Amino acid sequence: QLQLVESGGGLVQPGGSLRLSCAVSGFTLDDYSIGWFRQAPGKEREGVSCIDMSGDNTKYSDSAKGRFTISRDNAKNTVYLQMNSLKPEDTAVYYCATDPRLRYVSFNPTDYEYWGRGTQVTVSS
Repeated sequence: QLQLVESGGGLVQPGGSLRLSCAVSGFTLDDYSIGWFRQAPGKEREGVSCIDMSGDNTKYSDSAKGRFTISRDNAKNTVYLQMNSLKPEDTAVYYCATDPRLRYVSFNPTDYEYWGRGTQVTVSS
């Protein structure tokens, strides 16, 4: 069974850093594109970053560019999201997602069938 589990969230002060992990099981990570999304209270889910199967192609939202870095370790079946210079507006539940049919990077949530349960990120002083 295909599963994704996020971890690494928590409470951090503005300007701080967190590294989120998305551990996958039930499939070989090499064959899948992975997306990171977030959803703040009262807001729609939005794409933050995504990476294709090869790792050669990545995509970042405007708010994530220059601050977040997505990477993947296929040997560990894990995708990471390094988040630096965090701001209060980054506060949200962060989800990773995938779909066996997806062969490119996408910020469209409807392109993803499988989702993790999310990890809470709170940026506050």
